[in-house]
Amino acid sequence: MSDRVLPRYPIYIPSKDRFDVTTQFVTAQFLIKDEVPFKLVVEEHQAEAYGARFGDENVLVLPHRDQGLFQSRNWIKEHATAEGHERHWQLDDNIMDIRYRWKNNRRITCAAGPALAAVEDFTDRYENIAISGLNYKFFVTPGAPPYFVNVHVYSCTLVNNAIPHRWRLLYNDDTDICLQVLTDGWCTVLVNVFSIEKSTTMKTKGGNTDELYKIEDGRLKMARSLERMWPGVVTTDRRFGRPQHVVRDNWKGFDTPLKLKPDVDLAELAKRPNEYGLKLKRLREEKT
Repeated sequence: MSDRVLPRYPIYIPSKDRFDVTTQFVTAQFLIKDEVPFKLVVEEHQAEAYGARFGDENVLVLPHRDQGLFQSRNWIKEHATAEGHERHWQLDDNIMDIRYRWKNNRRITCAAGPALAAVEDFTDRYENIAISGLNYKFFVTPGAPPYFVNVHVYSCTLVNNAIPHRWRLLYNDDTDICLQVLTDGWCTVLVNVFSIEKSTTMKTKGGNTDELYKIEDGRLKMARSLERMWPGVVTTDRRFGRPQHVVRDNWKGFDTPLKLKPDVDLAELAKRPNEYGLKLKRLREEKT
């Protein structure tokens, strides 16, 4: 696949206690399948086990242990910046696939490389996108716009290394950093054109499953910690039968518009559509 389309920004997967997960709910597996380069970011005492499973060349070792996912995310951003990258990807380690393209009101499977590359190109057309990423397949429904602006972006994120903000919460660190950048006048973009499929919370061992979700009142502690950090912006409610944080006005209070870079001409781009090597292929005949 020498002509395959790949993302140009590095992909990092912070992971813990999931080197022996045998289900399909492992991000590294589908990236290997799609021949997309990545780095698993793990603690030193588990590096050998991750390397044996996914290849030593795909493993980066953290300089710390048991300091929480948010500190791993900060280290990743520092590493990507030191490597000279303008942006970097952070993917949760329990994503089943980046495989869905929304076209003509249908989900069409595709490879991860073109999906990530397309998001990079879109993001780089604008001056003020702090975080962009792919929505969950479950939330992309008929009639959805190509993307949402200034909302929560999670699990599959492209981070602008120029932002000064840091992850700082043990729980809901992704929501907190989105609130930080939006409050400071940056934009976030949640892409619907491509989407991810992710394992259900608590279905895959390791990560936060044992450390957080299975402890007594774990979800309530998550929501309350975010509420304390953002009084008047975040409240705690009960949704889907469990405690859940709620952002005021469903994020609609953040209205900073996207700012196109001066040298980008959207009209000219429209004349030269880029399909990123993707071609529609009929897999089976439709029933009539």
